[in-house]
Amino acid sequence: MRQAEPLLHHHIDLIIFDCDGVLVDSEVLSKRVLLSLLVKLGVSLPDDYFYRHLLGYNFEHVTAKIFTDFAVILTSEFRQNYRQALLNVFAKELKPTKQLKWLLSQLNVDTCVATSSSPQRVRTALKYTGIEDYFRGSVFTSSEVKQGKPAPDLFLHAAAKMAVAPKNCLVIEDAPAGIQAAQAANMPVIRYAGASHMKTSAQMLDDVSTITDWKQLLDKIPSLSSTVKSRGKAW
Repeated sequence: MRQAEPLLHHHIDLIIFDCDGVLVDSEVLSKRVLLSLLVKLGVSLPDDYFYRHLLGYNFEHVTAKIFTDFAVILTSEFRQNYRQALLNVFAKELKPTKQLKWLLSQLNVDTCVATSSSPQRVRTALKYTGIEDYFRGSVFTSSEVKQGKPAPDLFLHAAAKMAVAPKNCLVIEDAPAGIQAAQAANMPVIRYAGASHMKTSAQMLDDVSTITDWKQLLDKIPSLSSTVKSRGKAW
């Protein structure tokens, strides 16, 4: 179902942001670190495999997928080594997506984060990119729900914690798993395609409403901006 037209007519009280590839330009870094560690186990993956099968999923899914396809077990030691190597790269290279801080300063609706990343990883990512103050007390991870994306559990959990009805939430996602999760939660969703990995990932063949920079979000839904008045209040 096409998302673009109905978006203008939704009353949005909460924007639920994915973190990796949406708030922070991290997916190319994650891919580089993960694939380099997998090579040491004899698993050589093309970029397309990462984007098609691993992007947007939690580490439990990654572990299961690698075992199913390559009969290689990713141990707890591997996971710890991956996390530490990734955090080291984040400290040197991680940046917020372009114009993100401008967007966050313009919004007049509540925001939160719902991510497949571990609590430590998302906390570190928000801190290193200087956006943690925008999301204090409103960060939710797949560790808090039974099923991660593409199940709707995480987005429904975030909405409940923020005390907003699902129909009044807008999800911003980059990965197919996250988009499927938002749709399963009956939440309007927009794909953000402005991060570095979207320039090389698989071609988008669906009709999900897509933006490539943050200004386009306010162009699509002007009522999200604090400079627009709607329904008798400043939005």
